[in-house]
This record gives sequence, structure tokens and C-alpha cells, in this order.
Amino acid sequence: MITKLDSVLLPRKKFIYHFKNMRWAKGRCETYLCFVIKRRVGPDTLTFDFGHLRNRNGCHVELLFLRYLGALCPGLWGYGGTGDKRLSYSITWFCSWSPCANCSIRLAQFLTKTPNLRLRIFVSRLYFCDMEDSREREGLRLLKKAGVRISVMSYKDFFYCWHTFVARKQSNFKAWEGLHQNSVRLARKLNRILQPCETEDLRDAFKLLGL
Repeated sequence: MITKLDSVLLPRKKFIYHFKNMRWAKGRCETYLCFVIKRRVGPDTLTFDFGHLRNRNGCHVELLFLRYLGALCPGLWGYGGTGDKRLSYSITWFCSWSPCANCSIRLAQFLTKTPNLRLRIFVSRLYFCDMEDSREREGLRLLKKAGVRISVMSYKDFFYCWHTFVARKQSNFKAWEGLHQNSVRLARKLNRILQPCETEDLRDAFKLLGL
């Protein structure tokens, strides 16, 4: 674990406060990002690293993660530990908020230049995605085009994070009221955002049918 990152485990109350997928998340101004890194060092061998980050000094957590990427993923750009060979990495994020438009653009640009890095993002809540013409919606679509798999966190994802990233002191994860309903609602919303073309086609078909 890289010592410059936040401590490995999140306090229980902090995890629930920031990751709770409530409909109106008033006061949750920070984004917390829990990550798992897998590195392929052989045909069938994977090594792991994990931890969490949050916004610092006005820098959004997604861009902060990129600052540490060289240390977290040695050999990603063809140097460090394995000579000039470029290693392949798979990274999974669990984020309390989906990325803002600017972070999505920066991430998409970075990933198009780093084909040996795969990123999957699970989000607890959607950031400023209520408006149809939201820049944040466009940003999420841009990430999808860049090959990022984006999903809304379900019960099993919260359960996994609880047992992987939280200082739980042997306590079991207990779902809060509305977790499943909010997860389903947000997943449907995200699906509509990421598939605008299909939605538009359906609307045209409905018009033709007089519906």
C-alpha cells in the first residue's frame, strides 16, 4: 500500500454517511473513491492492491487517483520492475458520486492513450444528472465510449465494500432503508443516460404508433 494515500480502511460511520444512496444527499460535498487494482504478471497470475481516496485541496478524487497511478501501477508506461515491458492493469472504483463532466473528459482522454489499462466504475449516486442536457450526462457517455464500464452500486457491491474497505470490527453489513429501491431507480436512470440513441429510437417508434 502506498503510504501517501489515505489510510487503508474507512471508519464505519464515514462509509455509511458518504456512500448511502439516499435520494437527496444533502451535505455530501466530498467524493470518496475505494479502489482495487489487479496486475497481470503472468498468463494466469494476478497481484492485488487496494485502498481509498477522497477529495484533497480542491482536487477531485478521480484526478488525484491519476497522480498516484505511476506508484500504484509500476510498468504501466513501460518502465519499473519489468524493464521496458508494458504491463496490463485492471482497476475497479467504488465511488460515492459519479464523476463530474470535467473529470469524465480527463479520464476519457487518459484512457484512450493508455490501452493497457481497463477501468470499471461503480457509483453510489449520480452527480448532477437530473437535467436531460446535463454536461455530467455527456461526460458519462464519453467514458462509456472510452471503454469504461459504469454501473450503479447494488446491495452486493455495498456488502463487498463493507468487508473490503471498512474498519468494521467484525460487524456485518446492514442495509439501510431504501437501499434496494434507490439502487434500482438509479440503475434505470443510468441505463437511460448511457443509451440515449436507443431511447430516442423508441420514442420515434412510439410517435409513429401514435402512443
